[in-house]
Amino acid sequence: MLFWWGIVLSACVTIIGALPVIWLRHLSHRGKDIVLAFTAGIMVAASTYGLIPAALQLSNLYVLVIGILFGTIVLMILEVIVPHHDLEHTSPPREDVRILLFLVAMSLHNVPEGLSVGMSYASTYQDLGPMVAFAIGLQNIPEGFLVALFLIMQKVSKGTVFFYTAFTAFIELCASMVGVLFGGMISDVVPYGLAFSAGAMLFIVYKELIPESHGDGNERMATFSFIMGFVVMVVLTNLLR
Repeated sequence: MLFWWGIVLSACVTIIGALPVIWLRHLSHRGKDIVLAFTAGIMVAASTYGLIPAALQLSNLYVLVIGILFGTIVLMILEVIVPHHDLEHTSPPREDVRILLFLVAMSLHNVPEGLSVGMSYASTYQDLGPMVAFAIGLQNIPEGFLVALFLIMQKVSKGTVFFYTAFTAFIELCASMVGVLFGGMISDVVPYGLAFSAGAMLFIVYKELIPESHGDGNERMATFSFIMGFVVMVVLTNLLR
């Protein structure tokens, strides 16, 4: 039963990454644009350098295209059906919609990660489970930081930030358990999940994060921050492989 501890710790370290951010109180508008762009860079790198190659490696181009388009369409539908409180461009930003879409994208991103951890423990290779759990766990620390930072910038209360971050970790934990229990039965679904989460994250970046970070005269700094976020995620992905 020791493998259950590996699964739990791999998912729950997301909360550890969020803790330093929960105490952050004030951030200037310029700082907000920079961090939003940095977040966008991380999400693009996670999609294009991590999720998409993994989906291709496990399946084919046909599966990748279907998964990406399906993820994009689902996020578009969510944006339409979620109640909006700004009917004009002069109204305040749709923070409720942005928060929901971001959380959905990050939660979807955690599903294939959790499945990977669980299926690695269910495989016949004894050393594979701990290795994958350790790598995913290390990656979840900056992801928790990212989720919490985004929510803090949307003026979400600290308690709610902690709850939402823990919820994304819980999604990954549930996916890990599904991976352990059903193993080979769901192996064909994983590539679709990887591509789906990539499409969802790319939708958030282009529809919400980039426009929000480029609307107040901080375009150059935001662009540089986007590239830095991309580079940081690429470096982390290589180091944790």
